[in-house]
Amino acid sequence: MKKIKITGNRPLKGEITISGAKNSVVALIPAAVLADDLVILDGVPQISDVDSLIDILEVMGVTVERDGETLTIDPRGLKNMPMPYGKINSLRASYYFYGSLLGRFGIATVGLPGGCDLGPRPIDLHLKAFEAMGATISYEGENMTLKAVDGQMHGATIFMDTVSVGATINTILAAVKAKGRTVIENAAREPEIIDVVTLLNNMGAHIRGAGTDVITIEGVERLSGTRHQVIPDRIEAGTYIALAAAVGQGIKINNVLYEHLESFIAKLEEMGVRMTVSEDSVFVEPQGSLRSVSVKTAPYPGFATDLQQPLTALLLKATGQGTVHDTIYEKRVGHVPELARMGADISVKGDRIAYRGANPLEGAQVKATDLRAGATLVIAGLMADGQTTITNVEFILRGYSNIIAKLQALGAEIELVEEA
Repeated sequence: MKKIKITGNRPLKGEITISGAKNSVVALIPAAVLADDLVILDGVPQISDVDSLIDILEVMGVTVERDGETLTIDPRGLKNMPMPYGKINSLRASYYFYGSLLGRFGIATVGLPGGCDLGPRPIDLHLKAFEAMGATISYEGENMTLKAVDGQMHGATIFMDTVSVGATINTILAAVKAKGRTVIENAAREPEIIDVVTLLNNMGAHIRGAGTDVITIEGVERLSGTRHQVIPDRIEAGTYIALAAAVGQGIKINNVLYEHLESFIAKLEEMGVRMTVSEDSVFVEPQGSLRSVSVKTAPYPGFATDLQQPLTALLLKATGQGTVHDTIYEKRVGHVPELARMGADISVKGDRIAYRGANPLEGAQVKATDLRAGATLVIAGLMADGQTTITNVEFILRGYSNIIAKLQALGAEIELVEEA
């Protein structure tokens, strides 16, 4: 069993560099199998979700080479075969293979997706889009088969009932080699979607409107190989900015795109966090007193649900009381009882998290219930007096590249240990 042990209340100082976006790369890798030649991705984070996706590709006959943060994918040996259930069930983003395999072969047999338990995250929007484009759906055991009626997807106009990043990307993947035009209305606008579209257009796709709520795809017959730089991870950046405000004595976060974090940084400024935002970095100064605020998540460009939890740890340093309302994932509250175990005045009331600060935290044994909850507990452990031990750290390693080494370089007393 892997655990993270932290001796807290140590001042941190220095620089940290943000890795490539986890929420981009888990879609870029499945997108690569649509190509007829090599796809090279630069800036790929060293996270377990990437390891799982590589395993899936290799089982399906794809050759993958990894050199540091560069991933070379050769999809020419890709076999049209059922995907391995165990691997598919290990991460939710495996569902992007639905769209890419439909686009390449007109058929996909896959296991149902896994990932963090954050409440209802149905894939009905994905399936509705595929059906509109001519696919039939059948189930056998834990597998689902999607099949284009005449062997090729067909363009359609699709209105997303709710804004969904996953459904938007999956529809794009299924549409790039479809016959005719596909229009996605009420599309998600996240930067990760723009990143995936940039890759596909460089491969020869014809996609317009990424970053707006209407995306148009003109199907093409083939896609070529290309080289692509993954965008910086805005969620990792926000996590380390919150950490720097909580325990830093001057920390510079490099490889940050401010335009991807405007709503988050605006909330920090409302709290009174002192920082200097530059073209591609943020310097977080040592902090004085902070003001409590209330947070409400929303689809991009609103406050990101993935940053709700990391910010909560910083909110515990603010004077006063406030609430956090996650409108995207109703069960994104697993960090609350763990923070309370460390002495935080925090609870779930109805559909909101209520907190009161500032009160000191004490080290404790806590459990990561999902990826971002785990990051929250790392921040809390660095804030707390004494030692904190975090279990279920596999969640954290799914999404934060080299987190232990990055924090140790800032002076944190943190280690990853493996116990029987």
